[in-house]
Amino acid sequence: MGGLPEYVHVNHRDARLFVVSLLVASGVSLQNAKTVALGLVQADLRGVESHGINRLPSYLARIRNGILDPKAEPTLTQITPVVAQVDGHNGFGFPAAHLAMKTAIEMAKTLGIGMASVKHSNHFGMSAWIVQQAVDAGMMSLVFTNSSPALPAWGGKEKLLGVSPIACGAPGGEGSIPFILDMAPSVAARGKIHKAKRRGEKIPGVWALDAEGRPTNDPDKALDGGVMLPMGGPKGSGLAIMMDVFSGVLSGSAFAGGVTGPYDMSQPGDVGHFLVAIKPDLFMSMDEFKGRMTTLYHRVVSSKKMEGVERIYFPGEIELLTEKKRLAEGIPFVQAEIDALNKEAELLKVGKIGESLRLECL
Repeated sequence: MGGLPEYVHVNHRDARLFVVSLLVASGVSLQNAKTVALGLVQADLRGVESHGINRLPSYLARIRNGILDPKAEPTLTQITPVVAQVDGHNGFGFPAAHLAMKTAIEMAKTLGIGMASVKHSNHFGMSAWIVQQAVDAGMMSLVFTNSSPALPAWGGKEKLLGVSPIACGAPGGEGSIPFILDMAPSVAARGKIHKAKRRGEKIPGVWALDAEGRPTNDPDKALDGGVMLPMGGPKGSGLAIMMDVFSGVLSGSAFAGGVTGPYDMSQPGDVGHFLVAIKPDLFMSMDEFKGRMTTLYHRVVSSKKMEGVERIYFPGEIELLTEKKRLAEGIPFVQAEIDALNKEAELLKVGKIGESLRLECL
């Protein structure tokens, strides 16, 4: 009878240094490595371990297999005063998305709204870290991406649509927190199945089907020929198609099942993203907007609870509480995850995670 797994806790600064050291040793520029590390470690701090630093082995494998260009730099083309396009040139999705949101924010500061499409990109981690970039700049935002096929169109049984997250956010007011929503159109994110596989855990039987179309609690069967299940049936399927329209069709990147996932070593990902930044004080003062957000927050969290519910959370609040705890106590990893990460360190001849790593300018 198995007990609860034992965790190794790693300080977030050590985790960032570790990520940067691995990426720089793999040919990634220091600035781009810092951007990737920011996105990955922020996911771990917020409790979204499916998109944290455990993604590194697959990213590094793609570099070693010549599938992802570690030296690629995203380039920007200004289309109109409020529209820009970023070409990721098959580099990491993190710096491409960061540049796109930075550009959208600058356009929105002057013209009220800014939008950027990203083409020829790769996995950019947890969408919420890009939403946070906009929130930190005092902006509302929409963050879309498409991804490799994992869901059937409603009524079908083949992998066609990505488990592509829809994310958005807005700054909060005094006495409240920012609104940050980051959700997949599937019952659960595919990364959670990969996480369960790494940790030797079962998954809930409502998350996925096996290759024969039967519900399964085995992550291996879900990943090997199985499919994820869309949330709400045709509603989740429709949201996944929406992500493909705005992120893939519009950008000129792969779509309709053509995106290659981060665990597939056959060809470049060709992922597309779509990002929008909106100035919150377009129709009222910023103080009034923030006051209204505070009212919304308190009305949500103080609303009457259903039986058995102790607390109602605002979107992003659980993650914020998790981040506060992990900033103080460290990020928990099972030993198998630490071993897999340190195997990469040995291959690249850099210090192991948690060791006294030093890197200038971090």
